[in-house]
Amino acid sequence: MTKKTGNQGRKPSVLDNFKPLLIDVAVPLGSYYLLKDAFGMSTFAALAWSSVVPAVRTVWSLVKERRTNGLAGLILVVNVVSLLLGFLSGDPRLMLAKDSGVSSTVAIGILVSVRLGKPMMTAGMKPFLVKGDADKEAAWQRLASGAAAGSAAFRSKERAFSVVWGLALLAECVARVVGAYTVPVDTMVWLGTVFLIAAMALAFVVSGGLAVEPMERMLAAETEAGRTQRPTPAVAA
Repeated sequence: MTKKTGNQGRKPSVLDNFKPLLIDVAVPLGSYYLLKDAFGMSTFAALAWSSVVPAVRTVWSLVKERRTNGLAGLILVVNVVSLLLGFLSGDPRLMLAKDSGVSSTVAIGILVSVRLGKPMMTAGMKPFLVKGDADKEAAWQRLASGAAAGSAAFRSKERAFSVVWGLALLAECVARVVGAYTVPVDTMVWLGTVFLIAAMALAFVVSGGLAVEPMERMLAAETEAGRTQRPTPAVAA
């Protein structure tokens, strides 16, 4: 019998599944607020320094792995757009409207990823469905790769999940722009946050019923099928 060494055969933990989100999203966003609020940096400086990690991750993926790191690339683009929009100042309504630039960049990035066949929001949904279970991880790979009977339906729901989030954020962007030029400035300062929370809540509810719940059922069925097809170990005489 060959002894497994290192991490070979190790059951993936919840941390393993969340690692892409932690590195590509949580680190740059967390560093932005830390640099801005705790260290007193300007918005421009905090955005610039918090772009280092996603920039390195994006370049590393392109050079070493010959692929695009979608999450890191999206965060980098958002930061760059925010830096460019940061030069717009003076008109308070324009300052309110420019906040929609972040939502629109994220929304367009998500929708483009669906068009390219690599739904970006999958990275955020998968850990909640797989939960670090090796059997579920294997079932996911079979469904996502086309090797399972329900692959077509599974991938359709996977795309639907990202489409819902992309459209919700795009709608939030439009609402911010319209509100910036029609609602009193003092009201719009807090109403913009309400728009974002409402868009996210709506996306959670719609994507949950439309995509997450059906995918969870398909994943459970494929996981059970994989377990029943697993060869039974021979019993020593």
